[in-house]
Amino acid sequence: MDLSAIALQGLQQAEAQLDRAAVNLASFGGSSVNGAGVDTVDLSAEAVALTSAQTRAEFSIKTLKTADEIQKTAIDLIA
Repeated sequence: MDLSAIALQGLQQAEAQLDRAAVNLASFGGSSVNGAGVDTVDLSAEAVALTSAQTRAEFSIKTLKTADEIQKTAIDLIA
C-alpha cells in the first residue's frame, strides 16, 4: 500500500469535485448545451460539494504528511 499514491489520488478527486462545483456555480444565469437558460443552481448541494472537496483535500494532505513521517522513520531505523 503506497500512502503517497492514495493521498495524491485523493487530492486529484478533491480538485475534480471542486471543478465540478465551480462549473455548476458559474453556469447560473448562462445557457446550457441545448441553448435553454440555466435559472437554478442548487446552492445547498454545491456548498456540500465544496465542503466535501475541502475535507478530502485536507485529509489527503495529512495522509501525505504521515507517509513522509513514516518514510523518515524507516530511513532512521535503517541508518
